[in-house]
Amino acid sequence: MLRTATSRVLTRGIARNVIPSQRVVMPTLTVGLLNKKRFTSATNPDKAAAVETITQTLVSPSPVSLGFEETEVKKGSRPIYLDMQATTPTDPRVLDAMMPYLTQQYGNPHSRTHAYGWEAEKAIDMARQHVANLIGADAKDIIFTSGATESNNLGIKGVARFYKAKKKHIITTIIEHKCVLDSCRVLSEEGFDVTYLPVQKSGLIDLNQLAETIRPDTSIVSIMTVNNEIGVIQPIEEIGKICRSKKVFFHTDAAQAVGKIPLDVNKMNIDLMSISGHKIYGPKGIGALYCRRKPRVRVEALQSGGGQERGLRSGTVPTPIVVGLGEACRISKEEMQYDANRIDRLSKRLIDGITSKVNHVVRNGDPNATYPGTDFENGE
Repeated sequence: MLRTATSRVLTRGIARNVIPSQRVVMPTLTVGLLNKKRFTSATNPDKAAAVETITQTLVSPSPVSLGFEETEVKKGSRPIYLDMQATTPTDPRVLDAMMPYLTQQYGNPHSRTHAYGWEAEKAIDMARQHVANLIGADAKDIIFTSGATESNNLGIKGVARFYKAKKKHIITTIIEHKCVLDSCRVLSEEGFDVTYLPVQKSGLIDLNQLAETIRPDTSIVSIMTVNNEIGVIQPIEEIGKICRSKKVFFHTDAAQAVGKIPLDVNKMNIDLMSISGHKIYGPKGIGALYCRRKPRVRVEALQSGGGQERGLRSGTVPTPIVVGLGEACRISKEEMQYDANRIDRLSKRLIDGITSKVNHVVRNGDPNATYPGTDFENGE
């Protein structure tokens, strides 16, 4: 298996701002590199049994359980990072935008009685606009969260619980991120009926099956935009049309899509969209939920407090990383086409190289509906 994407920090002109030995983040791909340590193969009679047990329980194996010996990775010997779908390094321009709010402009954005609070609030508003611009939304529809996991939980659970008196049916797919599947599992334990749609051989859902599955008591449909493992792109605009025609809310986990492919929440009839900062060269610990106001989507908050973020996500908004998310979205909007063209060329080069040298290679997903920055190849 091989998964790859191209780092803007490594390939764009901004690389001059990065110290060479610090350009690559520690990978977790193939060779089991974790926490600045490398595990080299060792003989272990229990290795096969450990792999079988772990596979059955769907738990990621620890290197030690598979019989690997732990050794330190020395500085300068770090391998190429090929796990950009898991996380990306912070763009130096993003870090530059964040620094003033970590050191000098540290006011609470909710303190509206003095200059420190005003400048922080202004920075939050600007970041909110940058996020909205990237997906064609109104800035007032952007809710800042701790990341896509929280956004998915808030969007799915929030809608389901608000409308539970009349609608207790939810639709999702079997290939969603774990936080979506677990949110649906929790709701099913609360008495909701959840339908998990299968996908076709191409990795795409059957639109006719989706339309037939929607019921009068369906409150929300949650289908990811780009799959985080094979990169298949679902027909989001068509899904949005079906949901809108059936008067059902449509949520999409777009953590792997925002900043990589063009998105327009109005054109695509999306009611709720989850966004992650660290997938687009922004900081970790910040994300957003697009939650439509017109027509209004009602959401039950998951936590109580000061009523920040339209009362949907209480808690002090973290100005530095919100600014970082906003800057990452601004840069992504400007450079999306350039990055897409370059990654497409590199992806084709990689695939051609693998298929020319490895027999029995099967490419997962529809090659005509796949984000090129994600490629899994199976072969022997």
